[in-house]
Amino acid sequence: MAKLTKHSLFKEGKPRAETLIDRTTRAAREIVEDELEQRELKTARLRKARLEREANTPAKALEAKSKGARKTP
Repeated sequence: MAKLTKHSLFKEGKPRAETLIDRTTRAAREIVEDELEQRELKTARLRKARLEREANTPAKALEAKSKGARKTP
């Protein structure tokens, strides 16, 4: 019997050709991942700006605005 090696036991075949559906799926996933990354960066940037604005705004100014903002009928 012939000596078994990883080269004789497992044949290396050609990689499967990428179909049109595979290409479309890959492209769609890349687009979705890019949009997700951009959305997370924007959210982090806006959150940071909001927290800085709230930290720099005096508490009394916030109370005065919130009390006068709603009118009673």
